[in-house]
Amino acid sequence: MPHSLTDVPAQGNSFPLGATCRSEGVNFSVYSKNAIAVELLLFDRADSGHATKTISLSPQTNRTSYYWHVFIPGLESGQIYGYHVDGAYLPEKGLRFDPGKLLIDPYGKSVVVPSTYDRQAASKPGINTATAMKSAVVDSRHFDWEGDVPLRHRWADTVIYEMHVGGFTRHPSSGVKPEKRGTYIGLIDKIPYLQNLGITAVELMPVFQFDEQSVPAGLKNYWGYQPVSFFAPHSGYSLRKDPLAAVDEFREMVKALHRAKLEVILDVVFNHTAEGAANGPTICLRGFDNEAYYILEPDRSRYADYTGTGNTLNANGTVVRRMILDSLRYWVEEMHVDGFRFDLASILSRDENGRPLQDPPVIWDIETDPVLAGTKLIAEAWDAGGLYQVGNFVGNTWKEWNGRFRDDIRSFVKGDRATVTKLPHRLIASPDIYGSEKWQQKRSINFVTCHDGFTLNDLVTYNVKHNESNGEENRDGTNDNLSWNCGVEGPTGDSDIEALRNRQVKNFLALTLLAQGTPMLLMGDEVRRTQRGNNNAYCHDDEVSWFDWTLVEKHQDVLRFVERLTAHRLKLIAQRGSQDNQSLTDFLRDAQIKFHGTSLNQADWGDESHSLAFTAQAAAGSMFHFVINAFWEALAFETPCTKGASMRRWIDTSLPSPDDICEMDEAPVVAGPTYLVQPRSIVCLFIQATHPSELS
Repeated sequence: MPHSLTDVPAQGNSFPLGATCRSEGVNFSVYSKNAIAVELLLFDRADSGHATKTISLSPQTNRTSYYWHVFIPGLESGQIYGYHVDGAYLPEKGLRFDPGKLLIDPYGKSVVVPSTYDRQAASKPGINTATAMKSAVVDSRHFDWEGDVPLRHRWADTVIYEMHVGGFTRHPSSGVKPEKRGTYIGLIDKIPYLQNLGITAVELMPVFQFDEQSVPAGLKNYWGYQPVSFFAPHSGYSLRKDPLAAVDEFREMVKALHRAKLEVILDVVFNHTAEGAANGPTICLRGFDNEAYYILEPDRSRYADYTGTGNTLNANGTVVRRMILDSLRYWVEEMHVDGFRFDLASILSRDENGRPLQDPPVIWDIETDPVLAGTKLIAEAWDAGGLYQVGNFVGNTWKEWNGRFRDDIRSFVKGDRATVTKLPHRLIASPDIYGSEKWQQKRSINFVTCHDGFTLNDLVTYNVKHNESNGEENRDGTNDNLSWNCGVEGPTGDSDIEALRNRQVKNFLALTLLAQGTPMLLMGDEVRRTQRGNNNAYCHDDEVSWFDWTLVEKHQDVLRFVERLTAHRLKLIAQRGSQDNQSLTDFLRDAQIKFHGTSLNQADWGDESHSLAFTAQAAAGSMFHFVINAFWEALAFETPCTKGASMRRWIDTSLPSPDDICEMDEAPVVAGPTYLVQPRSIVCLFIQATHPSELS
């Protein structure tokens, strides 16, 4: 964007960090404790190899303590800029200054990426101005939010949908106009689908600007877990290509989602950056103050790697700790997001030497920050260095991805032995992990699949991973998938196997959406999206990863099953003995739970048991009776219904649609002291009595 310098640069201020628009111009401030010289470069275009103006910051007048700052009159929002920072190159002491590298602003609110961007050029000696990412000035004061405010849905009413902004609409079958596919604006077109699905929050895979070239040669980073900026939305998802497009369009998307009563949760990566290991590129933090931003080994030339990506952010160091808080505040205050899911959150528990802390300052900073009060906080409570904190992640308001739920539910539905004893815990919010107090029970985020691993369709279609297209000879991705192909590896025309797979998918969905805790679904699982057996599709920005919208019609029965489940999870049909607008979640939370086997009150906890029944009974005489049969034969289960009580079949996953799940008030009445539950299926009966004594 053209700039007009009406006066000479002024001293400027150290606060706030980043580029801040004022009525007369822009103030720039960056942190660099050990730099000996800093230059601010202004550009007219993202692909410019030469700055239109270079401002050298004087250590005497443009530096206060560790901060380099300058005020440039006449500049406006949209101005493209970057930094050169000079200092000692002494890797053995943790110093890696390279004055030839153009650096983006650590606090920059927008990043522009030239078509000639070259990660390799940033990884080797020499000037890389023309091929480097650059920052852009953003004035965030004038966006019209039209009264938008946080939604603040109760956790008890929350159903999360983990999704990818680009992949949701990029497939040609999406029905979105070609120019809008894969963009923030394109996602808006599909909001009615999300509303009908019944979810209450979208959890967006990383939207911080990331390095798309941080993958094996010939592929493209799709997931986005290689951030270069913690303040700038990813420009690759914008429809327009001007420097302010991503910021404006991200906000338009958030505003539209909020109008539809859908919260926006961001998957944030505060554990590492795309700069990688010692041989990685110098893009931002490494060039400003390497030893302040990263955890280094005793050999200061090496990076501690608790993330599996080559480096680890020093999250509890003063500078990074402040940056994380400032980033979160910005996304809440200026971008109106409702919550955050922290990738490899156990990194936030490590000190500057990588050792776990009992009371990590940054975690308590986040929890007690008044700007973030009421914001949803979710931890992936482990890291690649072996620190596993599920059940004991620090903090009182944090929720946790429950990896034990994923593994135990997979094992039971698959039919593994010695798994039935774990099932009750997973169904009632994992008290063995989180404790029995009700506030503790709210901590569990229940999921069976997520971006990392098999999709739900592939979980019942493949016994082993098929990652050959990732370029690493199928070595990447986990080998422990707890999957079962139902008899044939991969797609099949066998109708019996296909019916079994469909039933298993519904079983997983039912357990996820009926269990106590907060459920999370993976994008496309509701229509059996496949990644063709790839359980690590991070590098596939193609049809392997995209949402194929032809599946909506092909698997309409599964979609309907999910829609009915989410609808009843959030609101029960008003029944005698139930409060108006009571949710199934509230009902199950307040009900008395009893476990059974094929005979009432005689649960089989043996290693060879593959079935379990339980009742959830309200005091007023309403009861849900659930039967989970992971056995390969049909079993007759006693029901707790006696003469005078009405028993309706709400769910039976063995039945074809629409009988697999019915509207609660239209569910067919069933009779008899037993109900025959078909192999590998789940049944839910709703029972009402005129008097509680009529229920056994």
